[in-house]
Parts: sequence; C-alpha cells; structure tokens
Amino acid sequence: MASDCRFTAFSEGCHHYRRRCKIVSPCCGEVYWCRHCHNEAASVSAEPHEVNRASICEVICQHCHCKQRPSQQCEACGCKFSSYFCQYCNFWDDDGIRKQVFHCSKCGICRVGGRENYFHCDGCGSCYPAEIRESHTCVENAMRRNCPVCLQDLFQSVTQVTILQCGHTIHQDCLRELQMSFAGLQSLRCPICSVSLYGYDDLWHEMDRQIAETPMPLECRQQTKIICNDCQQPSSVEYHVLGQKCPTCRSYNTRRV
Repeated sequence: MASDCRFTAFSEGCHHYRRRCKIVSPCCGEVYWCRHCHNEAASVSAEPHEVNRASICEVICQHCHCKQRPSQQCEACGCKFSSYFCQYCNFWDDDGIRKQVFHCSKCGICRVGGRENYFHCDGCGSCYPAEIRESHTCVENAMRRNCPVCLQDLFQSVTQVTILQCGHTIHQDCLRELQMSFAGLQSLRCPICSVSLYGYDDLWHEMDRQIAETPMPLECRQQTKIICNDCQQPSSVEYHVLGQKCPTCRSYNTRRV
C-alpha cells in the first residue's frame, strides 16, 4: 500500500481535502487519500499516470477499514465520510459547504465558489464567473486546452486560472512568470494570439506623452506599415523608436510589416 499524503491538523484527510475515507486507485490498486495524492506520487514513478475519478469503484473507511463502493457514509459503521459528497465525481470534502462546492453537469466536475456565482459558457466549454457573463470574449473550448506556458491541463487545474481579455486562459502563476521573463510590450501580450492581456488605456496615454516630448530627428522620420495585434487593422504610420500607435483603436500593441 502506498504511503499516505501528509495529514492535516484534524488527522482526517490530506492537505488537499478533509475526509474520512481513502480511495483505491482503479489504475494501480494503490490506496491514497485523494486522486491528487495519487497523481503527485505517480508523476515521479517509473510509469507516470493519473486517476480517472469516474472509474473509482472502491473506498476504505478510516474508522472501521471496511472496503466498499463509493457513498457518503460507511455501509459497515455508519461513519459519514464528509459533509459534501458528489456521486458523479466520486468526490468527498468536509470543507465543501464552506467552499460552496457545486457540481456542474456540463463541465462534468465539481467547482468551488457557489453555483449562483458562476455560469457555464457552452462555447468556452467551462464555468466562468457570473460578473463576466456579458463581457467575456468567447473562445471555443478555451478551458479545454493546456496552459501555454507549463502545458498542464487548465480544465481540471487546482491552481488559479486567469481569463485574458482575448478569451484565452492561462495559469495565474504562469502569467506572472511570463511577464517577468519579457520586457516592454512583449510582457503585455497574450502568448497565444498577441492581443493585449488587459486594457492599457493609461499606458497608451503615457506613451502618447513620451512620444510627443521626444520627436524623431528629421532625417529619421519615415512612414512604416504596421498591423495592430488588438484590432488586426493594417495601417501606415510615422515611425517612432518608442512604438507605433494604431490609428483605429489607439493601441501601441502593434507590429511592423
């Protein structure tokens, strides 16, 4: 039997979840507190693999050690495994009510944060915060892709995911790392489509000011062709070493062609 993941102060469950049952991994038969504990251990094994939560068909009660089919309480001693149980995800969490965990039938998994605070976008293929329902850019299956930086799954990620202005998604920590790796405008662009990560009106106004205060010498003034990464419009503008402004959307997120 595999060693347990580290215990919490309650000695019930691991650092991922509080619960009073362990899962029997359907892929290898090893016993762990949760699928994340299994995946972390298996990722450094000779044959890396992950648990399919829907395939879990056996759990072990931590009070009486009875092996049984997944349910919310032990069939032998009656111990309640957790306050929240999802029969579709085979998911137990004693903090589920506090976390406002809910199951989304379209996502096929449980989410944190309260059903009333999220909506499922059929185009993007995932639940998104309700406050961006009318403003988000819909990208087909945006959450069903891997992070463009670490290449790990975004849809079932346990780390924070950021939804960019363009509709693409990325791990929040990966975005921060990406921005630290590049300088200038390169750090402000989506790594997938090059659209500005967010609205930068204040920055564009500051660039207007700097360019106005540092005109190019007469011998260096020339027209150059650009395409705007934000609105995709081509144009011809006067070259400046600090940047070229799109006359259509006023963005400096442009590239010379």
